[in-house]
Amino acid sequence: MSPTLTQLVAAASAGLSRNPDVAAAAPGRVNLIGEHIDYCDGFVMPFALDRYIVIAAVRNGSDIANVSSAGLADASISLHQPQEIREPKWANYLRGVIDGFQKIGYEIPGFDAHIASSVPGGAGLSSSAALECATATLLEGLLGVTLPKKQKALLCQHAEHAFAGVPCGIMDQFASTFGEENRLVMIDCQSGEPTLVPFENPALSVIIANTRVHHELSDGAYALRRQHTEQGLALLQKASWRDVCMADVESAWDQLGDPVNRRARHVVSEIARTRAAAEALAVDDFTALGELMYASHVSLRDDFEVSCRELDLMVDIASDIGPQGGVFGARMTGGGFGGSTVTLCETYRAGDIMEIMRTRYGQQTNIVPEIFCSRPSRGAHLIEFDLVSPNQSAR
Repeated sequence: MSPTLTQLVAAASAGLSRNPDVAAAAPGRVNLIGEHIDYCDGFVMPFALDRYIVIAAVRNGSDIANVSSAGLADASISLHQPQEIREPKWANYLRGVIDGFQKIGYEIPGFDAHIASSVPGGAGLSSSAALECATATLLEGLLGVTLPKKQKALLCQHAEHAFAGVPCGIMDQFASTFGEENRLVMIDCQSGEPTLVPFENPALSVIIANTRVHHELSDGAYALRRQHTEQGLALLQKASWRDVCMADVESAWDQLGDPVNRRARHVVSEIARTRAAAEALAVDDFTALGELMYASHVSLRDDFEVSCRELDLMVDIASDIGPQGGVFGARMTGGGFGGSTVTLCETYRAGDIMEIMRTRYGQQTNIVPEIFCSRPSRGAHLIEFDLVSPNQSAR
């Protein structure tokens, strides 16, 4: 059982050994559809998970940030000088966010902080974006300021580019920042504007299945895929992928060459699928939405080549359960090379579906997956403390 937000706040506070001055929470995200097109001016449809990273902090009167987290090496970050990439590696996400605040003129007070998390790392659920957005929200609390949500999300995205070496699009940080309960975050990655899409039907649930096959997106595979899309757009002589249709790709197939032509086919088809998914969701056509999810996975597997055996297996298990067992559709989610799948299903059958997925996956891989249901949840926010009693409440 994953810890609740209130339990995470208590754990982060306990790690400080004293009552915090401020605490912030930011969720991981899962993307229902629209993969590897956030950096291609496409549309994506993520939502904020009910899994959070919480950071509790107390001012220490110095110019040093001392940050700890269970299972990770402690980090000490100087706040009176420009930030640099350093060890421990995980703290570079914090350094990148601190750098962003410094560059817009904020002088950050020294603090001691402890981190507690229920977002699985390496699962394709954007634990990095959750850490960045939690850090940014914590700094807002320490400074007594509130950045516009879009500015905060873009600041966090830049932190990942500059300090983690991952050229991600805007989806992860936008979902973690803009997320709301019972809402998907439909993001137009060309305009950079999010639209909240209702996801209120209680008969529909999303199962997230972490294959526990971990990946590193900074190893070059993610950057290479992005490079392929940039090469394809240049060869097609278009200003944006939104200006490209499938006929353009097909007519230039040989000129694009393999694998750039297949990367281009994925981008164009995935943009179209995401638009169609929003239309299907608007009229509660779950069957159509599920078929779009399956098609997305095939494209990611064959054309973009970011799936793996374990992800394919989890999708196949969901497909075998099928409509007769309550499953509408499934696909890999996140950057790929491991991580998680999403399965759209009937709520009342979710428990049985998860048990089948868990059992069959374990039998074929000897890996115990982490499988859970999640509804769209609240995005990054400061924790409100009960000032009357020592007990904290996350409201």
